[in-house]
Amino acid sequence: MKNNCFTLVTWVTLLSLIPCISIGQIDPKATRETKALYKNLHRLSKNHTLFGHQHATEYGHGWNGDEDRSDVKSVTGSHPAVIGIDFSGLSGRPPESIMRTMDNLKKTVLATFARGGVTTVAWHFSNPASRGGFNWRDSISAPAIALIKPGGSHHQRYKDILDTLALFCNSVTNEEGIKAPMIFRPYHEFDGGWFWWGKPHCSREDFIEVWKFTISYLRDSSGVHNLIYAYSPDCKFNTEEDFLERYPGNEWVDMLGMDNYRDFGRDTYNIEKAIDQLKIVSAVARKKNKLAAFTETGLESIPNPVWWTEVLMQAIRQPKIRLAYVLVWRNDIRSPTHYYAPFPGHSSVPDFIKFYEDPFTLFEKDLKNIYKR
Repeated sequence: MKNNCFTLVTWVTLLSLIPCISIGQIDPKATRETKALYKNLHRLSKNHTLFGHQHATEYGHGWNGDEDRSDVKSVTGSHPAVIGIDFSGLSGRPPESIMRTMDNLKKTVLATFARGGVTTVAWHFSNPASRGGFNWRDSISAPAIALIKPGGSHHQRYKDILDTLALFCNSVTNEEGIKAPMIFRPYHEFDGGWFWWGKPHCSREDFIEVWKFTISYLRDSSGVHNLIYAYSPDCKFNTEEDFLERYPGNEWVDMLGMDNYRDFGRDTYNIEKAIDQLKIVSAVARKKNKLAAFTETGLESIPNPVWWTEVLMQAIRQPKIRLAYVLVWRNDIRSPTHYYAPFPGHSSVPDFIKFYEDPFTLFEKDLKNIYKR
């Protein structure tokens, strides 16, 4: 009996020495609010998914720059839980234009933070080595990933651009001196060929080297500690191996996601395939102790009046899928057809209200102390 007791005590002692598995956040110096956001997103994703909309409060269908306005709020009474912004204007433009962009983005981020919402950042990064903008243009665009990596001809230029990003990230500080956390999603849809950083235009090794350098430079060299880093290919993968083909490693990623417009009505309705892919994203995230998200989707003009409950909800509300958020793309200011969220009078408004009222989806009004532990 003594031997059995000794064995039990020994096992208890050994188990006590094994550290608890923590949420896989890669910045040990992350701000308190950033750590709280990460853990709360993980907790909420067990039973809910936050709804997001790109540029939701900056502009919308037929309006621009109105204070505390979004098309989603005009329909439901609440802003989206996740507001998308873009770092596209922080490089490739005159200095005075960059400063104006920084000022405007700062107002958006701090207003979202003050209301208790979440900011996610896309980066439609203008090619730093050629003309052509962020899209790949044959005979114009340079395959710049190889040029901006350490030792490349445009590496210093890239560091200068990252200095501007760091300046902005460290500037989004409220009156109490607290920096607003943001989910940063660099080099998104990298498995396609439409951006200059896409798979056809750079090697796997160079892409991973640039990814690691980017995170290290912002986090370790520039003192940016209010970012959550998201890895999000497009929907070209069919297996876990495909999804992770350009994965830089667990120590370089906080969140796993995917973008998928194709299967949600843009090209076809293939919800079963989309569900299988979201299951892969969610399963890999759980294995690696990371967050998962549906980082971009939507149906332009929303011609299907029940798209919200019969398409999007059917995809994200599955037993083996846990998503921190789902984000639909922007509502253009002038275009009569380029929009992805409803506005007053749109045919999908009744269905969107059902989507909003479902306890599974969370909007900004539903978030309570997401920046506190």
